[in-house]
Amino acid sequence: MLVTNRFVVDVDVADDFTERAHTALTALAARPGYLRGQLLRALDDPRHWSLITEWESVGTYRRALGAFEVKVSSVPLLAEALDEPSAYESLASAAPGGAVVVAESDRAAGPYR
Repeated sequence: MLVTNRFVVDVDVADDFTERAHTALTALAARPGYLRGQLLRALDDPRHWSLITEWESVGTYRRALGAFEVKVSSVPLLAEALDEPSAYESLASAAPGGAVVVAESDRAAGPYR
């Protein structure tokens, strides 16, 4: 499962934002089910940032959000993200040079439901 939180951050407060994002990412990374994460900044507009995390499952992500350390350090930052869908399930993937592998959706029976 992929979680993508997008932010618009004024350049004059970017240092504070990145410090808080690093703290949030550290807290999330300590939780069971966390696979990887990145803090990204848009090349075309330095005000646009994304915090991307990948999780074993929806359940591990939701449990992580309930952990005390995450509530203290990550949830306040995540509340500043743009108000848009942020959690995505993987429905197809391909390794370099590999074929596309289709996955079942957790939403309903069958792929892409």
